Amino acid sequence: MSENSLQNVTYPSNGNTAHGYLAMPESGSGPGLVVIQEWWGLTSHIADVTNRFAAEGFVALAPDLYGGATTHDSDEAGELMAKLPVESAARDLGGAVDYLLGHEAVTSSTVGAVGFCMGGGFVLVLAAQQGDKIGAAVPFYGVLKEDFPDFAGLTAPVLGHFGEQDTMADPDSVRALAERIEAESGVTPQFHQYPAGHAFFNDENLLGTYDKEQADLAWRRTLEFLRANVA
Repeated sequence: MSENSLQNVTYPSNGNTAHGYLAMPESGSGPGLVVIQEWWGLTSHIADVTNRFAAEGFVALAPDLYGGATTHDSDEAGELMAKLPVESAARDLGGAVDYLLGHEAVTSSTVGAVGFCMGGGFVLVLAAQQGDKIGAAVPFYGVLKEDFPDFAGLTAPVLGHFGEQDTMADPDSVRALAERIEAESGVTPQFHQYPAGHAFFNDENLLGTYDKEQADLAWRRTLEFLRANVA
C-alpha cells in the first residue's frame, strides 16, 4: 500500500477540501484528537500513531498537510516544510478540529491536539488559533521554520516532550518557549525533558535517535493528560 493511499477522509477547510487519515476506536465513539505530522508528511508512521490513539479510545484524525507528498529524505522534508505557510496551514488544521467536533462518533466538546517536530509546532499555533475548542495540546519537540505567532488565544493546558540532546529544540529554546507561552496566554505549560535526541518517539528511526524507553514514558504521560483534559 502506498503512503498516498493513507488518505481515507475529506472535509472542508479554509475554503478548500482537505484530506486526512481517520482512525476509529473499537467502541465506535470517543473523544476527538488531531494528530499532526512531522516534516516527513502523512507517513505510515503517523498513521500507525493515529491507530494507536484509536486503540486507546480516541477518534483520531491525522490531516495531510502536504497533499499526499511524503519523503524519508531530510533535505526534501525541509523543502516541503519551508513551502508550508504556518498561519494558513494552521487554519487548514482548524477544519480538522471542526470536522471532529461535528462528527457523530466524537463524544467530547473539545478536541486534543498532538504533533511531532513540525507538527508539534503546529499544535501550539492551532491551540492559539482555536482557543477553547482545544482541550489539550501536546507538542513533541515542537519546532517551526519561523517564530511562533502570538499565543494570546491559547487556553488549553499544554504538555510538551523534548529531548535534552535535541539541537533543533534545545533546552534553552524550550525554556524560552515555555516562558513566552505563559507570558502571552497565562497558561503554564508542563514541559518534560528526556535524556534523548530529536524525534526520540519516531520508531522508524530516520534520524537514528529513537529511544523506546523514553518514547514509552512520553506515550503514557500523553494518554493520561489527554484523558484528563479532553471531554
